[in-house]
Amino acid sequence: MNSNRRIIITGIITIIIVAFIGAYRLPYYIYKPGTADALDPFVEIEGAYGSEGDMHLVTVRGGQATPLQWIISQVRPYHEVVPIEQVRPQGISEEDYFHAQLQLMESSQEAAKVVAYQAADKNITIDYNGVFVVNVLDGMPAEQKLKAGDEIIKVNNQSIDESSDLVNYVERLNEGDEVELTIKREDETLTKTIEVAPFPDQQEKVGVGISLVTDRAVEVEPKATIKSGEIGGPSAGLMFSLEMFDQLTEEDYSKGYEIAGTGEIDYDGNVGRIGGIDKKVIAADEDGCDIFFAPNEDGAENSNYQIAKQAADEIGTDMKVVPVDTFQDAVDYLEKLPDKSA
Repeated sequence: MNSNRRIIITGIITIIIVAFIGAYRLPYYIYKPGTADALDPFVEIEGAYGSEGDMHLVTVRGGQATPLQWIISQVRPYHEVVPIEQVRPQGISEEDYFHAQLQLMESSQEAAKVVAYQAADKNITIDYNGVFVVNVLDGMPAEQKLKAGDEIIKVNNQSIDESSDLVNYVERLNEGDEVELTIKREDETLTKTIEVAPFPDQQEKVGVGISLVTDRAVEVEPKATIKSGEIGGPSAGLMFSLEMFDQLTEEDYSKGYEIAGTGEIDYDGNVGRIGGIDKKVIAADEDGCDIFFAPNEDGAENSNYQIAKQAADEIGTDMKVVPVDTFQDAVDYLEKLPDKSA
């Protein structure tokens, strides 16, 4: 009887330990190489031209760590562990963070569409439908005054069309200055006076503590449909723009190559820095890509390009890492490439 009891108790303890190691969530995120997926299935344009090669969207896998995952990450290369507060600010739920990432992906796709269609000299119309609060950061001045979903109409009686209008205005202010925001909340128009303060993790930068998104209606001809599923964040902007441009132009800009890359893109075609680029280099290499575009940041020290090049050198890949500051830099590089079959 005692022997059976010991076996049962040992079994229960073992189950508890295994459940803890495999399921308990630590206050850390783990980032590791993801996938490099061809974009052709993601982007559909009426009357699109075909290509011999592919443009690839490259991802980083990430999630809150279990004890087992944390242990594995200590011995696996290119697995990065970061405190959870560096991923999503305190007070922002996992659901809110995920929703914000999807919003960033949607905005990135819109910018990519504008850049690609303008470069291909196709018809495009942009209507601005408002600037909206995505989330409010805990401990910042806007916490008690604004809510997710608020539409911001004016700052100090100046109308705004894009989120950058408000961001650029506030960045010129000093700690302790006040801004008056006119907002729409459901059926009400409200005025909120908010003091500017430093961000907890960026003391040199001031703001009111909100994340914003611009609601734009972009109409293009020929029509385009982009399906990115549950992939979030803005970092695929450059590759979406190149994929759409390649489909819109008779010339095959892929020239038979498997082309990957990353970088946030704005409406002027500038390519911005993103996170986890070393892991994206690994993912692109594992998928057999030939070329990888990386944000050059005007040659800044420790730029995305330099980090990507270092990762490529460390793994000994034959994949060519190419620095770009703009969408046009990437197009110019592809124009000069010889056909892969030549």
